Amino acid sequence: MAANLIGRQTIAFNGLPRLVSAYTIVGRLEGQGPYRDFFHEILDDDLVGQKTPEKAERHILEKAVNEALRHKGLAPQDIQFYISGDLLNQVISAVFSARSLGIPFLGIFSACATFAQGLGLGSALLQGGFADRVVVATSSHYQTAERQYRYPVELNIQHRPTNQHTVTGAGACVLSLEGEGPKITHATFGKVVDMGLKDPNDMGSAMAPAVFAALEQHLQDTGRGPDYYDLILTGDLGRQGLKMLRILAERTGLSLDSRLQDGGALIYGGNPKTGAGASGAACSAVMALGFVNAQLQAGKLHKVLLVGSGALLNQLTVQQGDSIPTVAHAVAIEA
Repeated sequence: MAANLIGRQTIAFNGLPRLVSAYTIVGRLEGQGPYRDFFHEILDDDLVGQKTPEKAERHILEKAVNEALRHKGLAPQDIQFYISGDLLNQVISAVFSARSLGIPFLGIFSACATFAQGLGLGSALLQGGFADRVVVATSSHYQTAERQYRYPVELNIQHRPTNQHTVTGAGACVLSLEGEGPKITHATFGKVVDMGLKDPNDMGSAMAPAVFAALEQHLQDTGRGPDYYDLILTGDLGRQGLKMLRILAERTGLSLDSRLQDGGALIYGGNPKTGAGASGAACSAVMALGFVNAQLQAGKLHKVLLVGSGALLNQLTVQQGDSIPTVAHAVAIEA
């Protein structure tokens, strides 16, 4: 019998894994936004002296992990598993960082929901007694994502208002059953949801139903209402996707009010250069490990539900006319 499974899709972590150390790195544009004071490091150069943006992304991911370890006085050999992913083919940023770190590697992919998935999986490893410490990290880079999913930035292609701007950054954290830090109490792993939407320039609308499904399932499994949480932070729906999520909630009578916010809609502060807001595997990571973690540590927030969302498309599926499968994972974090 699955003793820690409650309801249909939620794991309860009775061992209360803790987020004992974290480090966030963001690019120049993210560092100009209203949450700049919550990030540990803001880059002066988004290429960090590297020849290509792909090399830059793996560099900042590796640095985020090393800094998260250093802040806790840990070395790579103190970690049993490294759980990481990104947006690029074969999660190459995570792979190359794992090559350098030398920690047993679990590469994962849920697009922009990868960080929430990693938190849940890392907590499950700790809860099951399979590890003492786990590192979870994700990264993304505006230029690498544009080159892979759209066009090289040198072409200066005009984006639509519903387009989102991929966060340049990386976030890494150490999870442990021992030490001080916010507790991870539950993880609700979502199902793949596809409502038939095909526009890759409006991923927020495509992802909103998956976020609603994961949120609704989490509340049903735990027997909680939305008011249990001080903040429900979705990963990167952007303003368009957040609007769609509110419509879905209203239609079912689920009252989310102002406690529902979206990291993608917040991080740039409405900068017109960023379209509908942010996306990227680093988006929810830097907002959760930067802003949310700081607020929990300071006692300004007590209970937060992070709902990461991901659009599981690639270049070929778009070219072949497929719709966009999406997924969302919810993780409850408490002070």
